[in-house]
Amino acid sequence: MRSSPSRANGSRRSVRDQNGAASSTARASTNRQRPNPNAKAAIGVFDSGVGGLTVLQQMMELLPQEHLIYLGDTARYPYGSKSAEVVRRYSLENTEFLVDKGIKMLVVACNSAAAVALGMLADRFALPVVGVIEPGARQAARQTSNHKVGIIGTEATIASGAYTRALRQFDDKVEIYTRACPLFVPLAEEGWTDNAVAREAAAAYLTSLKRSGIDTLILGCTHYPLLARVIGEVMGPKVTLVDSAHTTAVAVRDTLVRYGLPRRSGEGSVSFFVTDVPERFSKVASRFIGQKVDSAVRIER
Repeated sequence: MRSSPSRANGSRRSVRDQNGAASSTARASTNRQRPNPNAKAAIGVFDSGVGGLTVLQQMMELLPQEHLIYLGDTARYPYGSKSAEVVRRYSLENTEFLVDKGIKMLVVACNSAAAVALGMLADRFALPVVGVIEPGARQAARQTSNHKVGIIGTEATIASGAYTRALRQFDDKVEIYTRACPLFVPLAEEGWTDNAVAREAAAAYLTSLKRSGIDTLILGCTHYPLLARVIGEVMGPKVTLVDSAHTTAVAVRDTLVRYGLPRRSGEGSVSFFVTDVPERFSKVASRFIGQKVDSAVRIER
């Protein structure tokens, strides 16, 4: 795997681009050395494509002093159609790339990878590892008052049962209602998040889910926060939406504190790497994070 020799060194103010599941939100290896104590090091984030950018955007807001490195495995997207063995192999390769950059923490911002590879990564690397599934499940269990929780996600994420298992860790009495919403991903990537097409899709997917009586709904795909407005319109004010991107960013902040790793001062930076041509990624990334992304560095696989 080769990458550009340029360093990750961009300003946060003007975003630049340079050269089985775990049972806890954040785990560090128990059979290797302690995590990197260098609080000035970057946090590594990977996803199969662009969805994890919603996690990155929340981290940028919540942790403006931190350096962030994002790897989008755009050449092998999507992971949801791949076998668990293949997803684990891809996740290992992504993590090795980020670890070579000297990161202090790993964020698995991909539901498919978090479902099958989080525990393996935490066991192999001497880093705190945070995934996107458990933070959202924990928040939903805290939020619900009638113990009826809905989960929406891609077909692969729903079929994996990862959110269901995580929810039952926190509330063994919870009634869980799931719905796959595959069209939400292309709508988010096209920027069709607040128009008639998005509203029709949301109504088609969610009307029957609303009738189940849930009071809490987990947005179980990192693309879905971009459609939160139309999802909320269909579900109504009595249903609380749990944004897994935001809950993951909160978990990252709390984990930094737990391990004594927050960067205490200075302005953070963001660097982007992809495994396919970067032009489309840069366009979509600007939409997802609300700032211009001039380019991303392509790495060879």
